Amino acid sequence: MPASESYPDDLRYHPEHDWVRVEGDEALLGITWHAQDALGELVHYEPPQVGAQLRKDATYGEVESVKAVSDVVAPVSGEVLEVNAKVVDAPETVNDDPYGEGWLVRVRLADSAELDGLLDVEAYRKLVDEA
Repeated sequence: MPASESYPDDLRYHPEHDWVRVEGDEALLGITWHAQDALGELVHYEPPQVGAQLRKDATYGEVESVKAVSDVVAPVSGEVLEVNAKVVDAPETVNDDPYGEGWLVRVRLADSAELDGLLDVEAYRKLVDEA
């Protein structure tokens, strides 16, 4: 069942509708409720390889829905430590739980100062409301 609209206040957000949850020197990355809602039911996730180096603002994967294919943009730079195999096997997990079971990758942060350039929940909600 698709998740209800939400934007947790413990996350940082990228204007391209990606989120970051920082856990020490690591972070989980995913797409926001708004992104999954706009795409519709996800049917495929093309992840990066473990060990890949992500660059802030660069594409690192693709999500495909019944409506469209969309690039996934890295909100921060870092090394991919883990890909969420559950989402690879069942992409609709992102629709059901975009901030929990539907995370996409775990990275080791290359530069925590990049987090300062991301949006907090209030700024992200304003961006979504203006869209």
